[in-house]
Amino acid sequence: MSLFEALSNSVSAPLPEPSKHVGSSVQAVPSVPSGTPAVEPLADVLHDLRAQFGRYICVMDDLDLDLLTLFTVHTHLAFETYTTPRLQVDSTMPGSGKTTLLEHLSRYCLNPIQAASLSSPALLTRMLSNGIRTILIDEVDRSLDPKKDGVGELVAVLNSGYKRGATRPVLVPGKGGDWEVAEMPTFSPVVMAGNAPALPDDTKSRCIRILLMPDLQGTAETSDWEEIEEDAQALAERIRDAADNARDYVKAIRPELPQGCIGRIKERWNPLKRVAAAASPEWEAIADKLILRDIAEMEMDREDGMTNLPPAVILLQDIAKVWPGDRVFIASTLLVEELVEHNPHMWGPMSSYGKVLTVQRFGRMLVQAFKIHSTRQGDSKRGYFRHQFDVPFRRMNLTPPPGTDGTDGTAQPTAWDAA
Repeated sequence: MSLFEALSNSVSAPLPEPSKHVGSSVQAVPSVPSGTPAVEPLADVLHDLRAQFGRYICVMDDLDLDLLTLFTVHTHLAFETYTTPRLQVDSTMPGSGKTTLLEHLSRYCLNPIQAASLSSPALLTRMLSNGIRTILIDEVDRSLDPKKDGVGELVAVLNSGYKRGATRPVLVPGKGGDWEVAEMPTFSPVVMAGNAPALPDDTKSRCIRILLMPDLQGTAETSDWEEIEEDAQALAERIRDAADNARDYVKAIRPELPQGCIGRIKERWNPLKRVAAAASPEWEAIADKLILRDIAEMEMDREDGMTNLPPAVILLQDIAKVWPGDRVFIASTLLVEELVEHNPHMWGPMSSYGKVLTVQRFGRMLVQAFKIHSTRQGDSKRGYFRHQFDVPFRRMNLTPPPGTDGTDGTAQPTAWDAA
């Protein structure tokens, strides 16, 4: 009998067979002792939780109800998933249901704590000194306003706490009235609700965003907690039991992720995909839809200029676009001229820098960002070989110009040669 068969026979709510790691090894699922009480299937709990959100929360896209469901259950399994994304609850105007959503999350998430504002990083870490808690921050557009003093430190704590093991030094009372430095944990699930908050880019990269709009048609039911509190408590208990039953399984599995889900995107979505994989193939498919939607939205944000990329990254992207496919070597002066013509708003006289891009500034940017130095081809002017950009192009997922491999020292004549 296989390990999975032993697990399936020991509980009445069997979990799906674990996914394989990349490679040949398969992650074993810890065995469950015989006599374990029957536990409701995780998929059924997810279904009922989604229905509960659907009754009281009005979202722009129904997939966001699935997102809320997976995130809520994941808070109970955050330690096992190693990373925990920040859920950004956004809206274009007040009265969109953000506070109502936080009220529901406070009933179902792990050890929730609601914070209308955060006064200090030390207070935030002390909240977590006795274990993981789900931090629910309302009015984040004001409480994390970058213009307020001390917000930078608060954001740094929230950023660091998305990965297990993160800590922050905090002064605590010691013997004799002295103060001692203690390393306190910052790892915790976080929900941030606000009207179009001005979050830093590094915080946004850790966030999964949902958008709420006012329910002017009255499709959502009123959250009368005097009437629905008892049902909410019963559902919360079912969530805890199902999460406990899936804990070892979620810790062990490594489900396959859609293409393009790498780096920070993977850190955001892998925890939710593991919860989905512990539930059913249907929930795995839903998680994949959410991931692909997120990747597509990020690409559209970049195309629409909504993403603030560092100037060096924009420079690399523009080099990839203007480099002729059959050229192996280009003089620095010609490359700079082509960049200015291609993207005058970034490299021309009207740029934020206030001056036309010079060969000297161009060279400094390449050295500082990518360690690429200019060189010569024979007795020619200083310039760059195409192969010098192979690694940064590949790492930044930029398509190399066709017909150039950077290995040959010769090139076909082009209009650039005449210049």
